Amino acid sequence: MKFEDLKNLYLGRKKQYGIETYKQMSELLKEAKEIHKRDWLKNPTPNGDHEQSWRAFKGKNLEKLVQYIITDWVHRIEVLGNSIVPQVAYQILQAIVNIEKECSNDRSIV
Repeated sequence: MKFEDLKNLYLGRKKQYGIETYKQMSELLKEAKEIHKRDWLKNPTPNGDHEQSWRAFKGKNLEKLVQYIITDWVHRIEVLGNSIVPQVAYQILQAIVNIEKECSNDRSIV
């Protein structure tokens, strides 16, 4: 499994869940771990420890995925430009607060 595979899993979830995709991150990581293990079994690491391999992959690529997601959202907001009225800006800020709360409550994705 490579970062592009992880990103494609996210994009599939994003297409399905839209703005609620952040609620699917734990499930996305579970699915990614299963795919990673299938790939790992084809070519195991010398120490034979999949969990160690997964932690390294997750640590390296979860950061990239978060960066990709944030960049995508920033681009969406930039495209709106001056068309954002105060009510829409409030909704965007409220969504960010909700995402932060959800992520802080879900320790399994860390």
